Amino acid sequence: MDKKTPFAAVSGGITLDVRLTPKATHDRIGPLAADADGNVVLKVAVTAPPEDGKANKALIKLLAKSWRLPKGAITVKKGAKDRRKTLFIEGATEKFIEGLKVGL
Repeated sequence: MDKKTPFAAVSGGITLDVRLTPKATHDRIGPLAADADGNVVLKVAVTAPPEDGKANKALIKLLAKSWRLPKGAITVKKGAKDRRKTLFIEGATEKFIEGLKVGL
């Protein structure tokens, strides 16, 4: 079954499916894209290398700064060592998701 949005409301917050590109020339968020299975993911690029969790830390820092969230509110739920990740954003609501969709 295709997932048409990278966001999902769950108990206590939302999950976000991300396709991370480490060692990029610039940090950037977006666009939305379909993965090989047809699921929609948010593409994010960071300049940090994929070693010792540096790319994951850069991902969290970039999203937290861009979306004005505390860094502690964003955690990697799945895929800590993969390019495809599922993040958990604590305390985020459907209203937060709608605001993000407008900006993407």
